Amino acid sequence: MTDSYNQRQNHLLAALPASDYKLLSMQLELIHLPQGKVLCESGAVFNYVYFPITSVISLLHVTEEGACAEIAVVGSEGMIGVSTFMGAETALGHAVVQNAGYAYRLNKQLLRQKFDRSDSVRHVLLRYTQALITHMAQTVVCNRHHSVDQQLCRWLLLNLDRSPTNELAVTHESIANKLGVRREGVTDAAGKLRSAGLIHYARGHITVLDRPRLEDRSCECYAVVKNEFDHMLPHLIAA
Repeated sequence: MTDSYNQRQNHLLAALPASDYKLLSMQLELIHLPQGKVLCESGAVFNYVYFPITSVISLLHVTEEGACAEIAVVGSEGMIGVSTFMGAETALGHAVVQNAGYAYRLNKQLLRQKFDRSDSVRHVLLRYTQALITHMAQTVVCNRHHSVDQQLCRWLLLNLDRSPTNELAVTHESIANKLGVRREGVTDAAGKLRSAGLIHYARGHITVLDRPRLEDRSCECYAVVKNEFDHMLPHLIAA
């Protein structure tokens, strides 16, 4: 089953020059990530970085009272553990598996060594970090200034971009927690999308039926984030 997966399915690994990739590839471990698994917690020391290929990871900020909000979502375009090469010893936030799937795991010290010694690796990782910061900043703007309907469309589209199928295993309550809004607001927004024929949902699964119309209903935040990541990969390959 795992024979159908390869390291180059992750965009960052695929962008590495052959010499750097060869050294890292021997240390990468393919693992399955079940939905809900916590990869790291805010402020905690972690030992591995993760390069998703079919899994989708939610980056969360959690308050002292236990409330949380999603600040970014990561799939095959990126990695979990950027603080490794940004000078921090602990995680910047909670990283929880949103959609189950596979990822490659690497000891964080090995990645830090390659970052310090290789200009090419440093370029790839810093360019990705720039795109990730854009993603986080746009999420803050969207959650503050746009309607729950627009936030839901953005959230669905970003997760869909990082999922190998058009189906997401998620409940309304889970989405509400990630957006930092009331569950009733998400249920109402999802009901509108279902009535319009854009999505179908049942038993904790949402299937996107009409992506173009879903994009039309989203705010500009989705396009800003998508364009940033679409522009990232060509720059990495050309470097």
